[in-house]
Amino acid sequence: MFLRIDRWQTELPPPSTPDPAGAATVQELMGGKFGEMSTLMNYTFQSFNYRFKQGTRPFYDLIANIAAEEFGHIELVAATINTMLTGVDISDVDGEAYKHHYNFGGKGALPADSHGLPWNGTYVHSSGDLVEDLTHNYFLETGARSGKLRVYEMCDHPAARALTGYLLVRGGVHQVAYARALEKLTGADMSKLFPSPRIPTAKIPECQPHIEAGEHLKLYRFSPEDYREIVAVFNGAHPETGEELQVVDHPPEGFPPQDLPPEPDVFAPDYAPDEIAEIAQKLRKAAGLPDKVTGIVADGGNGGVVSKVKDKLT
Repeated sequence: MFLRIDRWQTELPPPSTPDPAGAATVQELMGGKFGEMSTLMNYTFQSFNYRFKQGTRPFYDLIANIAAEEFGHIELVAATINTMLTGVDISDVDGEAYKHHYNFGGKGALPADSHGLPWNGTYVHSSGDLVEDLTHNYFLETGARSGKLRVYEMCDHPAARALTGYLLVRGGVHQVAYARALEKLTGADMSKLFPSPRIPTAKIPECQPHIEAGEHLKLYRFSPEDYREIVAVFNGAHPETGEELQVVDHPPEGFPPQDLPPEPDVFAPDYAPDEIAEIAQKLRKAAGLPDKVTGIVADGGNGGVVSKVKDKLT
């Protein structure tokens, strides 16, 4: 089962200048062959299909747990695309090649790549052979890292830079995790392959705050009680920095999501959003909910979001 927490794994900036062309580029990190949908679905199906779990529990726990983190990465990519599309005037997009965001998506992310081609299941590799699947996963994370670096170079929008800075660090953790699993299983020395592609993550400014916080060393456990045996695999020295790897026994604390404004020209959530808000308020009152909305968002209107988040987390 999946437990969903309404927070983002990292903080993203609020909408600023719209960048529809940049949003189309970021779509590659969603539905491309090496995008976050591919990492999620590869690890998810490998965990679904995994045989002999009790006999090889540390390796199963590793794959299944990383799959859970990838679900949140998809959310971050979508949030970034949505942020970059906020404020776009659809009367001005005739020259844009990527019209799917307006025709189908309501100025929102789509399960597609930067060409508009839908993500498809042929990107999933789940052979059942543990060494083969782990090798594929290392390759997949390497290709994903390359894609993030390219998107970083192509997009200077603040949201895209914040996204790629975070995902480069967290994807690097997964790359290390699968390399470490292969080392434990086969005796191969994977450390000589790092960094791959051969640019140190620490050189990228948007990565540096996450590295200073130790995010390049931490593998979070995304379950209250399960996946405890990942510590048998994810340990030892980081192949680039020599620092000790660590398993954190809870998900990251996360950040409240941005509450993006309505976009009536694409009926998101409606051509008259205030009418829906009135209906929602009546339903809330009839259900006995408090006058104040219970959800927490990052951009005001909630009476001190920082303190609320701290209270919720403690």
